[in-house]
Amino acid sequence: MLRGRLQVKTHFKKYVKTAMLLLTFAVFLSCLRGTPSEKPAVHLNPNMDDQNRYDPQEESKFFADKRVNRDLVDGTVARGELHNDDAYYMGVDSSGNNLKTIPIEVTKEVMLRGQERYNIYCAPCHSMAGDGKGIVPKRGFLPPPTFHQEKVRAFEDGYIYQVISNGVRNMPAYKKQIPVHDRWAIVAYVRALQRTQNASQNDIPTDKLNELNQR
Repeated sequence: MLRGRLQVKTHFKKYVKTAMLLLTFAVFLSCLRGTPSEKPAVHLNPNMDDQNRYDPQEESKFFADKRVNRDLVDGTVARGELHNDDAYYMGVDSSGNNLKTIPIEVTKEVMLRGQERYNIYCAPCHSMAGDGKGIVPKRGFLPPPTFHQEKVRAFEDGYIYQVISNGVRNMPAYKKQIPVHDRWAIVAYVRALQRTQNASQNDIPTDKLNELNQR
């Protein structure tokens, strides 16, 4: 009799353990999401999801015209956008005329930088030599003019800078991709390319010319 009671008690404990495990598993499954969600399972800081802000074009009860989009306050300039040097940033002088010369010092480093940027952004259309026979025109795009024609060689440095910045005709603007200093470096390199095809004996330094004559 006692042995039978012990067996019943043992089986009952097993059933209780099994039932507890099943109940725990069921509760665990109920905590899982049934559908995908971008929100975390636990919100430690729900204020990040519900901010006191306006969405674009939303109506505002604070302003009389009920517009959320506001004009900039007069006299304010965004950080890093105080472009008060027209020569450097716009390529024009105080009278609004195109600069005839580059407003930065042209060093070897500037030329090398201009060559690197030119080969990346300009050469696909204008070619490495600047003759307008790049790989893009060979694929059917309207070819750009050669840098070596008299008309282009007569362009002011400021005008070439503006073309790089704002584009012209089929050429897109590159002011978003190329910083201001790099644009001037490209202008310097374009001038160097033009000199390679239109240089004269007078462009050779005297000491170098003497070395050539002695050979």
